[in-house]
Amino acid sequence: MLKRKTTGAARRASIETQQSGGTIDRRTFLRGSGLTIGGLTAIAATGGTVTAANAQGAIANAVQNIKSVCTHCSVGCTVVAEVDNGVWTGQEPGWDSPFNLGAHCAKGAAVREHAHGERRLKYPMKKENGEWVRISWEQAIDEIGDGMMNIREESGPDSVYWLGSAKHNNEQAYLFRKFAAYWGTNNVDHQARICHSTTVAGVANTWGYGAMTNSYNDMHNSRAIFIIGGNPAEAHPVSLLHILKAKEQNNAPVIVCDPRFTRTAAHADEYVRFRPGTDVALVWGILWHIFENGWEDEEFIRTRVWGMDQIRDEVARWTPEEVERVTGTPGSQLRRVAFTLANNRPGTVVWCMGGTQHTNGNNNTRAYCVLQLALGNMGTSGGGTNIFRGHDNVQGATDLGVLSHTLPGYYGLSAGAWAHWGRVWGEDPEWLAARFQGIKDADGNDASLMNKTGIPVSRWIDGVLEDPENTDQPNAVRAMVLWGHAPNSQTRMKEMKTAMEKLDMLVVIDPYPTVSAVLHDRTDGVYLLPASTQFETYGSVTASNRSIQWRDQVVEPLFESLPDHVIIAKFANKFGFADRFFRNIEMDDAETPNIESVTREFNSGMWTVGYTGQSPERLKLHMANQHTFDKTTLQAVGGPADGDYYGMPWPCWGTPEMRHPGTPNLYDMSKPVSQGGLTFRARFGVERDGDNLLAEGVYSAGSEIQDGYPEFTMQMLMDLGWDSDLTADERAAIDAVAGPGTNWKTDLSGGIQRVAIKHECAPFGNAKARAVVWTFPDPVPIHREPLYTNRRDLVADYPTYEDRKFYRLPTMYASIQAKDFSTEYPIILTSGRLVEYEGGGDETRSNPWLAELQQDMFVEMNVRDANNLGVRDGAQVWVEGPEGGKVKVMAMVTDRVGEGVAFMPFHFGGHFEGVDQRSKYPDGADPYVLGESTNTAQTYGYDSVTQMQETKATLCKISVA
Repeated sequence: MLKRKTTGAARRASIETQQSGGTIDRRTFLRGSGLTIGGLTAIAATGGTVTAANAQGAIANAVQNIKSVCTHCSVGCTVVAEVDNGVWTGQEPGWDSPFNLGAHCAKGAAVREHAHGERRLKYPMKKENGEWVRISWEQAIDEIGDGMMNIREESGPDSVYWLGSAKHNNEQAYLFRKFAAYWGTNNVDHQARICHSTTVAGVANTWGYGAMTNSYNDMHNSRAIFIIGGNPAEAHPVSLLHILKAKEQNNAPVIVCDPRFTRTAAHADEYVRFRPGTDVALVWGILWHIFENGWEDEEFIRTRVWGMDQIRDEVARWTPEEVERVTGTPGSQLRRVAFTLANNRPGTVVWCMGGTQHTNGNNNTRAYCVLQLALGNMGTSGGGTNIFRGHDNVQGATDLGVLSHTLPGYYGLSAGAWAHWGRVWGEDPEWLAARFQGIKDADGNDASLMNKTGIPVSRWIDGVLEDPENTDQPNAVRAMVLWGHAPNSQTRMKEMKTAMEKLDMLVVIDPYPTVSAVLHDRTDGVYLLPASTQFETYGSVTASNRSIQWRDQVVEPLFESLPDHVIIAKFANKFGFADRFFRNIEMDDAETPNIESVTREFNSGMWTVGYTGQSPERLKLHMANQHTFDKTTLQAVGGPADGDYYGMPWPCWGTPEMRHPGTPNLYDMSKPVSQGGLTFRARFGVERDGDNLLAEGVYSAGSEIQDGYPEFTMQMLMDLGWDSDLTADERAAIDAVAGPGTNWKTDLSGGIQRVAIKHECAPFGNAKARAVVWTFPDPVPIHREPLYTNRRDLVADYPTYEDRKFYRLPTMYASIQAKDFSTEYPIILTSGRLVEYEGGGDETRSNPWLAELQQDMFVEMNVRDANNLGVRDGAQVWVEGPEGGKVKVMAMVTDRVGEGVAFMPFHFGGHFEGVDQRSKYPDGADPYVLGESTNTAQTYGYDSVTQMQETKATLCKISVA
């Protein structure tokens, strides 16, 4: 992997056969001849000679090559499916893709089996008298629909929880969030809540947008790579190609900070081990040396950052001695890290769920951002924060608003947000408002749940079990729809089992049965509906770097499965609002929304994040011409997409007709806005406590306003005299909203954006990033001890939060931390990923090629701990958490984890507290590999802003089974 490559792409073996009229390459011959598998063996079978006649026959009978995108993480690798007469017979990685460059990880290489897998759900089923019974789609929709409408009538729309998925494409995700709105609830969410919600909140509240700022490819330009709480070698293996390219060609040092010596750490120039849950202390320890030695970028801070003085005050407390007391990391090592980062700029910061899944996860993500602001590494190629997302469309599903606190495009839930989307949908606002339930607020006034955040997925079990008297909704959750979600990815599984058994109805919609099918002991009221995989449908999907790619359909839906958007349409018809719901969307038939038409609808409303310029035609053009895009800059060099950045990473401003190329690196002022440049977003006002929040004398290239400025409104255009640049149609559309009060986010014509960009100004303004977020519980990120901590000596100095209520539910902090569990549960328990499996693991553990690679659930424990406890490598042990959940797993005795720390992967399910649940799966649909779920032993704990679950720093005890 460290070999220098002239193009940066992996190379095919080149076997060419001379013919009278030219050549035919090896792959073309093999596809057409039927000798597709076996490679050199197949060539040898011909005696080593390929005749011209055979070659011509090969071309005549060539299989069809169809491009799709791998479904197993968010790198966005292209899969080229080889389809023969409607059957998916083989696959190759996309050699032309700038993301995977002809490479695949183990999961990507086996992805064909995901579609063709024999362990799939093949037809709708329900549990009846303890047995799985086959039913028709018509019966399933009728029974489920009638049950839900009864619950809605008796308890209100919020008693049905619609849990969506990062496995949906953008169009399906958009329809899902819209569907929840038409049902009348904000009790809707998806996996992003429990993987990167603290990233989105922390990053968006620092500089404007809650997303990866640069790209995997842009890391080729990095002079240093700082990875914390991430393990790309296993979680995002293909991304490592880009990291190692920087390491090789730039001699860029790779620094990995992790409590565990991971496969990524094996590639590091500097490995920093620290105690789980002490990220803020570690980062402040690095910044202490930067500030102490004057290594910060003072000019960048002066012109583009607000609040750094308050950061300095907090960092001053974190002397090397205090950092070592809290984190366990020597100050001398952190000085070396600080020196390395200061002397190798621009550097990038990479993180994943190791940093996000904490009770103070938003503090962690903001601390990472502040480090980059202090070093001046933002808004520059090779810098930024490269935040690796987990599922294939977790970025897109987040952008499209499958969340309990916002509508599509991060518009929120205010009256203005609903008015905007009501205009997009052409909906009567009174009808829509009447779909939602009303409550009395804290002052006894009438209020609508339409404007209140819903219950997050991390807490749905409390929506079922908590006394409604203690919640901010009238009744408990009675029906749960898990649509593309693995419940074993969530904590507190013992309580989840209880919640599942208390529900009136549990509906699971997925290509594979998840742990939802077997965790509970229900005998009825459970439905399993077979969704099609993403290879049996088509549409757009957003990679981590914000590039949007178009998947083509590989095969028709297999068995009796249906695509997610068709299932949504079936429910919309059942509930009687299909005509309203699809009024602006073309239908291929009565229950099949046209995907391109759905894309155009969200294009018409997603102005705030720039999902407006990527029409289906432009997206398809990019996929068809991947070879024309530079593998580092992602910009097309000639060809039909000349000048565009691959996938038009959002924001892609204005209408498709504006031909904005997309934004490769957020906040990069070296480019004009019209060519993908940007400033920091002015979303926090223009001043704070008398301080200017706008940029000081800096601006994007070519800007006619050569200083900081607020976000654009019609009034601002009028004040500047630029309103004359609007067309008559644009002016009419603006007047129809709020006239002079219309801003760039709510102008459906895109005229305000177009005119701002005509003058090379960012529609969202030109502001400073804010290092201090005054709207958060901790305006300056501070260290707080985990709820379950074995460092009782630190609790008084770094206590957690007081108990509070938010997201409709009471949330405990101090009341848990007040009790000392560390004597009985002395070992810190953390969790993470394996290269072989993904998410809850149901689909990958049902893949024979992957299941063979990792057949046992295990716990990593340090050699000293194992010897002290009498545990031998490979022995069966019990791992028990302080809330009573326990799992029986195999011990892996290793120095990967430090003394006092244990690690378990989170991809397993199908065993529960030592009991094999295989007999509870439908016949033939049980995954090949089963195992305990680490989250059975994981405990309570939620982020103070987003309700992100705590999975990286709880306690456990380990004993021989």
